[in-house]
Amino acid sequence: MHDPVCLLQRLIQFDTTNPPGNERELIEFVQAVCHGAGLETDLLAKVPERPNLIARLPGRGLAPPLLLYGHADVVTTHGQTWAHPPFAAQIADDCVWGRGAIDMKGGLAMMIAAILRLRQQSWQPAGDLLLAVVSDEEAGGNVGARFLVEEHADRFAGVQYALGEFGGFPLRIAGKTFYMVQVAEKESLCLRARVTGPGGHGAFPMRGGAMARAGRLLTRLDRAALPIHVIPVVEQMIASVADELPLLHRTVLRQLLHRRRAPTVLRLLGSTGKTFEPLLRNTANATTIHGGRKHNVIPSRIDIGLDARILPGFTPDDLIDEMKSILGDDAKYQTMLHDPGPAEVDLGLFGHLSEALRTQDPEALVVPLLLPATTDARFFSRIGIQSYGFTPMNSVPGGSFFDIVHAANERIPVDALRFGTAVMTTALAEYGR
Repeated sequence: MHDPVCLLQRLIQFDTTNPPGNERELIEFVQAVCHGAGLETDLLAKVPERPNLIARLPGRGLAPPLLLYGHADVVTTHGQTWAHPPFAAQIADDCVWGRGAIDMKGGLAMMIAAILRLRQQSWQPAGDLLLAVVSDEEAGGNVGARFLVEEHADRFAGVQYALGEFGGFPLRIAGKTFYMVQVAEKESLCLRARVTGPGGHGAFPMRGGAMARAGRLLTRLDRAALPIHVIPVVEQMIASVADELPLLHRTVLRQLLHRRRAPTVLRLLGSTGKTFEPLLRNTANATTIHGGRKHNVIPSRIDIGLDARILPGFTPDDLIDEMKSILGDDAKYQTMLHDPGPAEVDLGLFGHLSEALRTQDPEALVVPLLLPATTDARFFSRIGIQSYGFTPMNSVPGGSFFDIVHAANERIPVDALRFGTAVMTTALAEYGR
């Protein structure tokens, strides 16, 4: 199982669609692989069929322990049309196809294969290497990373840095290739917008009721754009990219750092602008709506569910204030769930990871990334661990990483998987030196 391609194929063949998850068979398989290589292993479970694996390769005590973590569960394929069965792990067009190939069984395969390669060479790391394979990331992490952090934080004593998802993938602009290493992520926020109005009998005209007010709010939300904010990590990311581009591209991209000019530049950038926009704004999308129960009763209350993502350093109240200023007072907002993350970024390992990438691609231009989504990094941050999204790839199908995550025909190029494993192996071998 030192070959990441064969390892990934086996991982994909475990159907760990969440819900329900059923990650036990996959995690026990990884445990057996690690145990067979001489690693210390342990299973920790809040729910018996959904355990979490912690494997340890003892180090020489010359550096703090380094954590590598990834999730075993995947999102559904329901309603999607695939060119190849999503759990067959077929190799076609020089890619491994299947649900989880990118998110994130491919990353797990890189991590496991890298550790096994170094173990086979009788290599002892500067500090302990911890591998955590967790359940339930795709549905909130309650029996996975959250459980480990809340109930077993002692297992991560001394850890300062961790490698997880997503990052190290290429972004190509104006003929240049940038490797985006995630160092921060937006915070997930579930809001409820409640709209009220007069109810009544469906046979009588109703104007200005809850339905009409909800429609007005949704229309404004669709057309509105929340304010631009340039936080430090995004400023560094954009400036680092701009500095490597030809003069015209550099000048245009740097306009994103100006709050008044950024909206116009985002529109002019087209598809590239869509990549940058969620990094410059808090966002909120309507995802659910609940109202009347009977066809002849006009409801007096409509509840709209909002999937919001807020920039590090902002609060739910900050977002609600922004929304009210644009959408008006048609709704009352309530925070249903908020998973805060760290407002500050520790770039202490960034240079090391950049050098590891350059061992495989000497021309690599490495820049820090704010991920517009959320990962299990938010939980590990609560016990003082800085995560880096680092599952390196030198190519992605279709050229866009985010277009293939959670989509039909998820796949990873075989060459990208081998590239990432080589980078990961170097990063672990050189850690602490």
